[in-house]
Amino acid sequence: MRRSHHYEPLPQDANSAIEQENERMTHELAEKIGVLKSLSIDIGTEVQHQHKLLRDVDDDMDRTGGFLGKTMSRVAKLSRGSHNYIVLYLFVFALLVFFILYLALKLR
Repeated sequence: MRRSHHYEPLPQDANSAIEQENERMTHELAEKIGVLKSLSIDIGTEVQHQHKLLRDVDDDMDRTGGFLGKTMSRVAKLSRGSHNYIVLYLFVFALLVFFILYLALKLR
């Protein structure tokens, strides 16, 4: 035998409580969405700033690489020449400068 269930609507105060709970939860959700939006905007700003810094570093590295390449080609050209004693003098001079700096810092 089948029982018949009779639908009884919730009392008005129960509906009101559910509506208030829905409103509270909606308000909390809106606050959380606002926080997430603010956070995503901050992350986007930081990403743009970091991207600009990386582009600047990349440009600096390109310039440095070009400068280093030119310097290495000049050193190679100098070493191919018959004036190898100039490179030796330059090396000895650099060693002398470093030795004098070492002594000056040690005796300080």
